[in-house]
Amino acid sequence: MAGRIVVGVDGSAGSRTALEWALSQARSTGATVDVVGVWQVPTVNEYSYRWPAEVFDHDTTAAITGKIVADVVAEAQGTSDPLVLVETRAVQGHPAEVLTEAATGAQLLVVGNRGHGAFAGMLLGSVSQHCVQHATCPVVVVPAKPSDHGRRAR
Repeated sequence: MAGRIVVGVDGSAGSRTALEWALSQARSTGATVDVVGVWQVPTVNEYSYRWPAEVFDHDTTAAITGKIVADVVAEAQGTSDPLVLVETRAVQGHPAEVLTEAATGAQLLVVGNRGHGAFAGMLLGSVSQHCVQHATCPVVVVPAKPSDHGRRAR
């Protein structure tokens, strides 16, 4: 039962756990794993600080996001998963929208239940909630490991 599994990674403990789950599922089914890291320029409005355009260098931010994704994949995959094909990418946009778009035609979309978003303390974050409601494939929301509660991302 080969297919493609999309997993969102932001470097948080929850996304690391989601990636570990996706890799395990891929080993079981022969699927490939498409790891997506998403970055976006902070929203600016009349009530918030006005960020100068030069503060957010898109190339640098994309490179940092790509490195975070690559590091998390290397840590999760180690040397034990040479048979699981993993592709990584960093994409600019709103995380929920990018992940649901990336999951078009996928076997599964896998997300953690909490990430680095503004509502990180909620049981089911805004990104995972959006994915559950709008993805065109099954969505697996992986809860954090008990050891991850209260742990900061590395």
